[in-house]
Amino acid sequence: MSVRIRLKRFGTKKKPHQRIVVCDKKRARDGKTIEEIGYYDPSKKPPLVVVEIDRAKYWLSKGAQPSEIVRNLLKKQGAL
Repeated sequence: MSVRIRLKRFGTKKKPHQRIVVCDKKRARDGKTIEEIGYYDPSKKPPLVVVEIDRAKYWLSKGAQPSEIVRNLLKKQGAL
């Protein structure tokens, strides 16, 4: 099983916000997840990012691959 850390879209039309989730690589974007480890709201000024850093580090140590956007968010939060 290949595990990824990526964004899952929530919100209404033209007002999206995302949750940072751990899920199987083959699942749909908004499909079933293993764990939610944070959220990201780009509509706020500055964008709001909240990440459970200990859980992110745990999943990275287990071999989970972050998506490119999540990798940038984790670097800004100090998890990478």
